[in-house]
Formats: sequence, structure tokens, C-alpha cells
Amino acid sequence: MNRTLTACALAGTLLLAGCGARVEGGAAVPEKTNVKRCGQEVAYTTPRRAVVYEAGSADKMFALGLTAHVHGYVMPPANPPVEESPWAAEYAKVKFLSDDLLNRELVVDAESDFVVAGWRSGFSDQRGITPAILDGLKIQSFMHAESCFNYPGFPERVTPFEGLYTDLERLGRIFHVEDRARALVAGYKKRVEAVRARAPKGQPVPVFLYDSGTDKPFTAGSQVPPNDIIRFAGGRNVFAGLDARWSEVTWEAVVAAKPEVIIILDYGDKPATEKIRFLKESPVTAKLPAVVNDRFHVLDYNEGISGPRNVDGLEGFAAYLRGLPG
Repeated sequence: MNRTLTACALAGTLLLAGCGARVEGGAAVPEKTNVKRCGQEVAYTTPRRAVVYEAGSADKMFALGLTAHVHGYVMPPANPPVEESPWAAEYAKVKFLSDDLLNRELVVDAESDFVVAGWRSGFSDQRGITPAILDGLKIQSFMHAESCFNYPGFPERVTPFEGLYTDLERLGRIFHVEDRARALVAGYKKRVEAVRARAPKGQPVPVFLYDSGTDKPFTAGSQVPPNDIIRFAGGRNVFAGLDARWSEVTWEAVVAAKPEVIIILDYGDKPATEKIRFLKESPVTAKLPAVVNDRFHVLDYNEGISGPRNVDGLEGFAAYLRGLPG
């Protein structure tokens, strides 16, 4: 028998230095596991004190049953309350670290060994917290694949829902819960295919996602989950041609697109009802087909950013589209 494994067995612990952990059926796992972080191959040791940024990161960990590996979460105030989450009980088991943006000092003070966030939605050159900087501090990091298409040096391009599946599978490998990850992904894919099978036939309905903004609207490009939510449900994102995540456009472009349905992304201190009122009262948007016909669908913030609740958001929007008069 391998001496390292023998030592681990005699020690009776998962944490003995130099020994592999035993998970999912008691199988020994290697001390380091190579997993991609965007397009970069990284050797990970099993994290013990993860810091997760926003609900998308936390939800992925909780859905995989990894609450014990999460030290705490950072949740900016724009996010809906964690008490409304399907994983509210899991949030209650870990520490609330900050309602600020992710920053290096917070991570260091938390003595974290792993940080989960998106590129430019958590990690930031301007704020001095990037995977490269954390590597220098011997702190591991993981980025949502959905955010990797413009990651400097190691870009990776996947569709948004494929990004969700990729993240769950990669986290499964890092934490040695591959079977759990595969089962979770298979379940989500089954739900997505069920929606696609029931999508309305014919020309896809033109859909505009309204995030925020009055002078200029902020919307969803092709690289964020709402783009897949719209197309899988049977619609067409009128800004799917934007090779971007969240992007500012012009009201003139919205008017020219003639959306028949508007998705309102609900978050922050401006409720969806206020956003709808603005669209109805603004002379620029009041005559849009979606506004005239009062065709608004509210999408929760955490259904719109990369995370397991994307599938809930898809099912909800698909039901809305199916309910529209033919």
C-alpha cells in the first residue's frame, strides 16, 4: 500500500498535511487537482475557508453541498436578501463578511484559502483583487466561466448556461464531489430541455431586458444568462448581437428593435414597479409594443446572474411566454 495513504488511514483525519482527503465513498483523492480557471490550468488543493462573492457564487457552493467549506459571503446591497434564497438555511450557517464590493483586505482578513467570483464582477484590476494577485498571496481563486470570454491572457468562451454547468463540474472536481456535480448538472439540463420542448413555435418574440438607466438603458448582451433564458424559452434577445455581458445601449436602438416583451431585472433600491412606471411614462418608450400591451416579466436578480437559479428564471419566463395570447 502507498505509504502516504497508510499514514492518512492511521491518522484518521482529512486534514493531515500531505495526505489526500477521502470523499464520496471513502476513495482517496490526490493532494492537488488540476482544474481550469477560465483558460488557465491551475493546481488546486481542497479549500477549507472559501469566500464567495454574490449569491451566484454562494448558490453554486451550497447546491453542491459544500457549505462546510464556505467561511463567509460578501453581498453588496443591490442583491435581494439572502433570507429569500432557496438556500437561506445554508447562508445562516456561514459568516456575512461585508456588503461592500469584493476587496483584497477583506479576503486576507478572513484568512481565506479560496475566493469565488466573476471576472469584473468581483475580481477587478482597478480594485486590486485579481486571480494573479491572489496567487501571489497563496490564496486560490475560481472564476465563473460565463465571465471568462474577455479574461486577459486566458480567455474562455462558453454560452451562459454551459458556463453554469462547467462551473458546477469544475467545483465538483476541486472539492472531490464529482458524482454530486454530475447529478446536479444532469437535473438542470433535463429541466432546460423540458422548457425548450414546450417553447412556442414560429418566429421568436423580440424581448428587451431592462436592467436600469434613464438617460441610457443598461441591458443584457449575449454573454449573460438572460440571453439563454430568452432564447430557450422561445424569445429573441433584441441585443443578442452585443458580444458583451451587461452593456449600455441607446433608447433609439431599443425603439428600433420594437420589443414585444420586456424583462425587468429586479434588484437594488428601485423596485420593478418603478422601472415599469418609467417605461410607461417616458415619451420615448411609451409606444413600444411591449409597453402598449403591458407585457412585462419580472426576473429576480439572482435568476439573471450565473448560478443555479438561472433554471428557475428560465422556467418562470417560459411559462410567461406560453401564457401570452397567440
